[in-house]
Amino acid sequence: MENSKENKKGMSRREFLRRVGLGAGSAVALMALEPLSVLAQDEKKTPAAGNHMTYRVQHGTGEQISLLGFGMMRLPNNQDEVNELVDYAIEHGVNYFDTAPMYMGGRSEVMTGNALSRHPREKYHIATKMSNQNQRLWSAEASKNMYHQSFERLKTDYIDYYLLHSIGSGGLDTLKGRFLDNGMLDFLVEERKAGRIKHLGFSYHGDVSVFDYLLDHNDDYHWDFVQIQMNFLDWQHASLSGGGWKHDADAEYLYNKCNKLDIQCVVMEPLRGGALGKMQPEHAEQLKALRPDDSPARWAFRWVGSHDNILTALSGMNRMDHLKDNVETFSPLDPCTDSENAVLASIADVMAGVPTIPCTTCGYCMPCPFGVDIPGNFAAYNEAINAHILPLPAATAADFAERKRRFHEGLKAALPDEKKWALACMDCEECLSKCPQQIRIPNQMGRITGALTGD
Repeated sequence: MENSKENKKGMSRREFLRRVGLGAGSAVALMALEPLSVLAQDEKKTPAAGNHMTYRVQHGTGEQISLLGFGMMRLPNNQDEVNELVDYAIEHGVNYFDTAPMYMGGRSEVMTGNALSRHPREKYHIATKMSNQNQRLWSAEASKNMYHQSFERLKTDYIDYYLLHSIGSGGLDTLKGRFLDNGMLDFLVEERKAGRIKHLGFSYHGDVSVFDYLLDHNDDYHWDFVQIQMNFLDWQHASLSGGGWKHDADAEYLYNKCNKLDIQCVVMEPLRGGALGKMQPEHAEQLKALRPDDSPARWAFRWVGSHDNILTALSGMNRMDHLKDNVETFSPLDPCTDSENAVLASIADVMAGVPTIPCTTCGYCMPCPFGVDIPGNFAAYNEAINAHILPLPAATAADFAERKRRFHEGLKAALPDEKKWALACMDCEECLSKCPQQIRIPNQMGRITGALTGD
């Protein structure tokens, strides 16, 4: 079978299957064998925009969407800096900007609206969400207020891509409370008919039965897109990642189910919260030997972009150097070959057995009532795991004291204020329901405390 670079020169897989008369079942079977072909026909339609960005075609409207999407969850606090980032992104072909009412306490939508409204409306596509996860926002009145507030903050009279935010957490009962029993999903479907929403979708974390329910009722809702967490580790190892009790769906399953229904995917966490850009040194060296100029992060982006049913891959870019590097990666995308995919799969198999904490640093768990910096602790712990400092050996081991000291120093460098350390966790469990990865946060804080104390 041809590799991805060779496929790029020919017809797309979807067109090939249509011409040879294979049905949906055969398409899924072929996907299982080689799920990484590039949507070549769509990418050949890249508009002349003075840039080399790779675009994908939105199936329903034919819109050209940049394969690199700008995630606006963690922006600089200075509006001028945000404006500069947005200006560079648009100038270099990025046209998909993703935000939400809950990001930065609402400031993300405001700053995104301020920055984008300085450009012609046809230059960008806005994605935002109904972030009514808190039960006090489940009423139709509260949810509609959030919906209308987004228009004001974003300075627009229509939203290009609107999402039910983070469905899955809490299971089907929570889905019913947030969107079904209160009539909000029906309301949003009507808003799409009225043109105030151009495309309707949802983002998924957690209980796969909720994901299945919404896609199994696609004839009722006609989803335009679905946002999933997808990267080369979660492709087949999400259910083994140490997350929550219901996080039992690998990205391969989510992607393939969407693809079978011809629903395009928006990808979040292509770097898995940055973890795939900071992998263990031996894995980074393995990749560097193949492509000396490519960082691990670029490998991860290339892997995601090589899937033909991806509309855009989101990256949170709050620094200009990160933005420039990501734009270069997608301008144009150099898709992974079959042999490169095999290397990444083998690395993922090894990484799945490494006891890191599957935190993506989204910050939804914050603030902690006792002042613990939850993502900061997790990041320091994972860095120590990747550096082979942790887990600690037996207390009788010759290097026990040295490795314990190195972890303490690393945590001190990452979090100088010791009041923010895991030691301050009081097991109140307020964070548990907020984590989209459904991490048992107090348990993991216990692991970090044990590493600090040597217990």
